[in-house]
Amino acid sequence: MYRTNIGNAKIQGLTKDLKMTGNDYNIALMIFFPSYIVFEVPSNILIKRLAPSTWLSLIMFLWGVITICQGLVQTKTQLYIMRFLLGIFESGFFPGCMYLISMYYKRYENQWRFNIFFSGSILAGSFSGLLAYAIAHMDGVAGYAGWRWIFILEGLVTAIVAIAAKWFIVDWPETATFLTNEEKRLLIARLSADVADAKMNRLDKPAVKRIFSDWKMYLGTLMYLGIVNTGYATSFFTPTILTELGYKAEKAQVRSIPIFIVAAVVCMATAWCSDRLRHRYAFAITGICIATIGYVVLLCQHSVSINGRYAAIFLIVSGGYMCQPITLGWINNTMGGHYKRSVASAFQVGFGNIGGIIASNIFITNQAPLYKTGYGVSLALIWVTALSCTGLLVGLMVENRKRERGDRDWRLETSEADNLGDDHPHFRFTY
Repeated sequence: MYRTNIGNAKIQGLTKDLKMTGNDYNIALMIFFPSYIVFEVPSNILIKRLAPSTWLSLIMFLWGVITICQGLVQTKTQLYIMRFLLGIFESGFFPGCMYLISMYYKRYENQWRFNIFFSGSILAGSFSGLLAYAIAHMDGVAGYAGWRWIFILEGLVTAIVAIAAKWFIVDWPETATFLTNEEKRLLIARLSADVADAKMNRLDKPAVKRIFSDWKMYLGTLMYLGIVNTGYATSFFTPTILTELGYKAEKAQVRSIPIFIVAAVVCMATAWCSDRLRHRYAFAITGICIATIGYVVLLCQHSVSINGRYAAIFLIVSGGYMCQPITLGWINNTMGGHYKRSVASAFQVGFGNIGGIIASNIFITNQAPLYKTGYGVSLALIWVTALSCTGLLVGLMVENRKRERGDRDWRLETSEADNLGDDHPHFRFTY
């Protein structure tokens, strides 16, 4: 919600009150990402050393405070500073939660749980529009414009929830207070059986080298970069695009609600089918094809009715959110060992969010309402994701065959045999 609220604040007068012109709004969006990218991996290493309930609730509280501060800024420079700080405190939450979830479930149980978590961010896009519509009527209360109340109230709720979350977020299975000792042993045993002997419990020099020389992590990052551009673009610009289609600000916010609700349903259905069928690739490609149809319609929108363009946004958002969590869950499934999974998840989300920087700069103000650059670049990037997914599929199939033939058994004779992670010859990749 804190990501989409700036899009709603924009159409309620943020840019006018802060005297933002040209691409100043795009800069405000973009400046979030450098800090977000840089602090992802350090944060996910910290969560391994600290209690997740402490770390996740702390950073959540801090970004709630920063969100409130966004509603109090008086200049665009102050807004830029708040957005940069928001990136620092928010950076560890998403990969940290993904990592924590993966510590409790087997690989073909993960996607459903990932998507339940992920659908929260999708529904936030929906209810952010609903809340913004309601909060907009507070314009003038206590002398604050309606867009300021969007930040203040949503930030306040976030901070309050963060305080309560300390007692609701679970910690690692080994220290979970809601499990008996017997349940802990059973959980750890079933997870160990799922990944065979793929352990990485020491972050020594050979382990660091093994992590950062893994081609899967870089290809997974490229997969995520291509599709996350669509996720951010729709979050940032859907309200604006709807106003450009002729809807007033309040109606634009209300009409964004069903877009994200449908996307959440598609996201959950995809996860259920993916885990049930034990397959990832086809679902990612299907989502890309659906989003492609939407982008093509908007690129040709001069000959398409308003209702047709509105339907195209449904296709883009639903297709994007069908694919995006699959790219995260798939890479998480290919990483063996605590430290490797922790670093790889953060690296993928962090550097993949370069796609967010791109999304912040391709919807050029003077190209409204056609936004040909925005739609064209986004279309190209989702096919970067498609090619990357195909490359990962082929690479994993080849590697599994090599392991079946015993071509990787020599690794068992090295001094690092007990800390190989997914390089262990007994580990098999999922796709």
